Amino acid sequence: MIPAAFEYHRPTDMDGVLAVLAEHGDDARVMAGGHSLIPMMKLRMADVPHLIDLQDVGGMSDIELGSDSIRIGALVTQADIIDHEGLAKAAPILREAALQIADPQVRYMGTVGGNVANGDPGNDMPGLMQCLDASFTVVGPDGERDIPAREFYEAAYMTAREDDEVLTSVTIPMPKGGYAYEKQKRKIGDYATAAAAVQITKDGGSCASAAIAMTNLSDTPIFSDAAGAALVGTSLDDAALKVAVAAMLGDIDPTEDNRGPIAFKKHVAGVILRRAIERAWSRA
Repeated sequence: MIPAAFEYHRPTDMDGVLAVLAEHGDDARVMAGGHSLIPMMKLRMADVPHLIDLQDVGGMSDIELGSDSIRIGALVTQADIIDHEGLAKAAPILREAALQIADPQVRYMGTVGGNVANGDPGNDMPGLMQCLDASFTVVGPDGERDIPAREFYEAAYMTAREDDEVLTSVTIPMPKGGYAYEKQKRKIGDYATAAAAVQITKDGGSCASAAIAMTNLSDTPIFSDAAGAALVGTSLDDAALKVAVAAMLGDIDPTEDNRGPIAFKKHVAGVILRRAIERAWSRA
């Protein structure tokens, strides 16, 4: 379909972006790469009289590797994530996840900021960012603030970001230990039927810490404290894995759709999560 008529804005700085947002209020929407918003506009699921393109705004396309954290600008694309050698060494789970998003054409335009900001429960990066304990920096008329990824998502397409705020970057504590991002989908380019992000640290032969999040199994990504806690202090034997999987299955709330009935989705979630935990443990 063709979207409804809209006015296109392309400011060159953040002050210009905030000015358009202030002038047009709820009638204005910000676009990074456009792979989430434009399809919704074409399907008339989103009415956007004023579209603000961020592509000419500087300072949001960089990847910065610090001693204890990583900063990723909102306009960094999935392809940038894949191609960045330093990032692949420091946080290989990011590359592993980005390679499973859609297809190469989408990854060259789709941005990290767009993927995490709009609250689509099917997107891959929100759950991953929760697993990694990331925080999102947003800028608005009252200045800048940081929102933990684990507190950002409130419902489908509803987040803690205010309408007059713009997400500008993602900050991730330097990952440690073993990692895995596992995803099951019907075909290349599709959203996940279920996906799991896992990060595990090991102390001797025991699990010292575990962070686990899953995607597209509720109206928000699900970070499960209980699932991670079930693994801590264990050697990840079969009993511990079963408890962790059961904990996550208790936290998710899938709905029936064209990816399958609820029972099938829960089965897939359990298989994917167990696979992700075992692979992360093998890398720890």
